[in-house]
Amino acid sequence: MLSKAQISLITSLQHKKFRTQHSLFVVEGIKSVLEFIQSSYKIGKIFATAEAAAKLGKIPQNIKLEDVSVAEFAKISSLKNPQGALALVEIPQNTHFDKQELQGKHSLILDDVQDPGNLGTIIRTAEWFGIENIICSIGTVDAYNPKVVQATMGSLSRIKLHYIDLEEFIAQNSLPVFGALLNGESIYDTDFGNHGFIMMGNEGNGIRESLIPKVTKAITIPRIGHAESLNVAVATTIFCSELTRQYLERKNGE
Repeated sequence: MLSKAQISLITSLQHKKFRTQHSLFVVEGIKSVLEFIQSSYKIGKIFATAEAAAKLGKIPQNIKLEDVSVAEFAKISSLKNPQGALALVEIPQNTHFDKQELQGKHSLILDDVQDPGNLGTIIRTAEWFGIENIICSIGTVDAYNPKVVQATMGSLSRIKLHYIDLEEFIAQNSLPVFGALLNGESIYDTDFGNHGFIMMGNEGNGIRESLIPKVTKAITIPRIGHAESLNVAVATTIFCSELTRQYLERKNGE
């Protein structure tokens, strides 16, 4: 039986303050829980109904599984249609990464992306197109926000996210920065080369003014119709698709 303390802890993790305090975040859904079990993330505990536990299958011995009733699970779930499986996962504490691993590949830079659904979709899109690293500004929405985690459909377990001061980060890197700007060169006329960064801006304001001088080349998605703008997650998908097209073209031409 779930204790009041457990219910209080799990529901408090909806808020960043308590995720930071406890170094924990919530993963819900059978598929997503299974993805994190198989990842490098450390799972503290899994709560599951009998039906969900059967679908999860054999859980590694180092992970504790607590059986809960359907009624109990409803008290800790944030979903309208709970699947009966929820994991408490530890937030990685080592945020250092070797910038050398960015060589020879493309990575995303996100400048203050605010919407959890957008970030979750971008993470899922990045995995689809083989992008391993996403560098986020400090002001970008927390990747461990439950809505972000849910939107990634498990991709968060495999994509590396780094929250860092973007101005300082870009100043310390020599790779080209392709910035998504309205007055840029068409992505279809741009040679993205073998490595670099694709920088996407905030939903309402785009890339901040102080970062624009650090952009190596301004690029844009040509507009044929009359829409004022594109959703940042949709735009990121288009950029990633063009990167992949160029990569495959080079590969097939070898």
